[in-house]
Amino acid sequence: MAESDTVAQAAEALSGLIGKLKRKLRERATLGDLSPSQVAVILRLEREGEATSAKLAQAEGMRPQSMGAIVQALQAEGLIEAAPDPCDGRQLILSLTSACKRKIKANRAARRDWLAQAIQTKLSLAEQKQLGACIDLLKRLADD
Repeated sequence: MAESDTVAQAAEALSGLIGKLKRKLRERATLGDLSPSQVAVILRLEREGEATSAKLAQAEGMRPQSMGAIVQALQAEGLIEAAPDPCDGRQLILSLTSACKRKIKANRAARRDWLAQAIQTKLSLAEQKQLGACIDLLKRLADD
């Protein structure tokens, strides 16, 4: 087998494995019955900070009307809140509520705890060390 075939097989196996691991992690904790678009908005607000609905729509590549429906649903769930823009009173600045931030933190902790437990129970100490070395390699792959 050629070296390029081995690399291609490793890439395919790794890609499939990462997808499976992501699905398992997603099963362990959720933000509730939210659509992928709603989750994307929450994560964007967490990552980038407060924003207007128009800015969110542009960032997510959707029409402002579609974003309006997402924002309304998230507000109804108590996950985001709106405050008047101090520079332009016609606009609202959207941000995550404290309750939403707590949910995000709890969800991440649940996923981390599940993964830590799986590592501890399914891998020997030697395998855990191997995994640590592999993580360093994966970080190098992920860095731009």
